[in-house]
Order: sequence, then C-alpha cells, then structure tokens
Amino acid sequence: MFQIGGLIVFCGLLAQATTQLTNLPLPPDEPLTSSLIPSLPSSPTGLAGDLTSALSNGLLSGDLLGILENLPLLDTLKLKGGPSNGLLEKVGGLLGKVTSEIPILNDIVDIKVTNPQLLELGLVQTPDGHRLYVTVPVSLTLNVNIPLLGNLLRLSVKLNITAELLAVKDARQRIHLVLGDCIHSPGSLQISLLDGLPSLPVQSLIDSLTNALNNVLPDLVQEKVCPMLNEVLSHLDVTLEHAIVDMLIRGLEFVIKV
Repeated sequence: MFQIGGLIVFCGLLAQATTQLTNLPLPPDEPLTSSLIPSLPSSPTGLAGDLTSALSNGLLSGDLLGILENLPLLDTLKLKGGPSNGLLEKVGGLLGKVTSEIPILNDIVDIKVTNPQLLELGLVQTPDGHRLYVTVPVSLTLNVNIPLLGNLLRLSVKLNITAELLAVKDARQRIHLVLGDCIHSPGSLQISLLDGLPSLPVQSLIDSLTNALNNVLPDLVQEKVCPMLNEVLSHLDVTLEHAIVDMLIRGLEFVIKV
C-alpha cells in the first residue's frame, strides 16, 4: 500500500523542480515557444538533399529530357558552324586531298539526340555562406548521320550548367530564393566517340565537328535549362524556401554535398 509520507515527499520534490524550471532565464527577446520548437530542419544534410531533390524533380516534371531530345542542333550547327565558319578549311588543312571523300558539314543529313539524362545535381555554398551554386549535369548521345561514311557517328556528350541561388528582397520587403547567374561551366563540355576507334580521316572530321559543337551545344542547353530552373524555383515548397533563405541570410553552413 502506497505510504502517505512518501506521497508528500514526492509532491514536494515535484513542486521544487517546477519552480526551478520556471525561474530559468531565457535568451533576450526569445519566446519560450521559439526555443522549444526549432523553425529550421534539424539535419543540414536533409536540407541540402531536399533542395537538390526538389530541383531535380521540377526539371524532370517540366520535361527537360524531352526538350533536350528535340534540340534544333543540326539547324543551329549549320547556321553558326557551317563551311563559312571554317569547318571545310579545317578538314582540308588536315587531310589535303583525302578530304575529297570526307563530307563537310552540309553533308550531315541528321543529328539525332538520344538517351538524354539528368545526372545527380551538385550543391556548394560560398565561403561567406550567403549564396549557393547548383551544378546541373546532363548527358546525351548524338547520332550523326553522314551517308558518305556509310554509318552513323555516335558521340557521347556531357555538360554542366551552373546556377547561382541567392536570397533577395522584393518590393514588399519579402525575401525569396532567386536565380542569379546561370551559365554553362567553362570547359565542362565533354564529347567522345562511342563504338570503337575511328580511322584517321574520320577522327579528323570528328575533331572538326567537335569544335563546331563546342560553339553551339552549350548555349543551346543553357537556353533550355536556365529558364526551367527559374520556373522550378518560383514554385519551390514555401517551408523549404524559407528554411534555406534563413540559413543564407545568417550565413550558416548547411551544404555538405558536392
């Protein structure tokens, strides 16, 4: 049977503990609810992962892969990288008489983009903690149809688009996460031949074609990715956006994923 004396002692200890908790000082201008209920996610890794996942999902749901698959690559290539830009001269200078059997750019009847992929996004934070840089890596395969060669050239392409994210006040003094600079990363374009090693004339043509692609492909991809990325940001989950903005304003480090 529970003893009355024990109950009195227990109640006395409980009252003393309650009094001590009530008398604990709070940080200046900080309400009790704010100290007990954190306004930000407790896991920095989770916050960075949530952002990259939201951006990836937004790009994919916006049909980025379908847009990449339908890039007007051949038309743009002929417009900006045709014989007047030196492709014929480049091939001719390399091979001399052999070029009589090597097609120039106008002999490419089709360039089809296949297997477009959005690879895993990267996220880094500036040393001052106030900005983010998102790397959007894409890969695709180019099937280049040159009838005079008797077969397709299959080229593997990888390219990074780098976008700056920062917290900015609008006219109503509300702070939003917005897109700053968005460019293709210099030197990130990688083009390689699939399906074995080519002969010397074909390799020379590939080198010339690669130079022409370097002049048009990064801009084409950038023109598609950056507006889509801006659109995804404008529809970002409000809770996630506020959490990231708060971290950036205070310059707190939360990105550990590259």
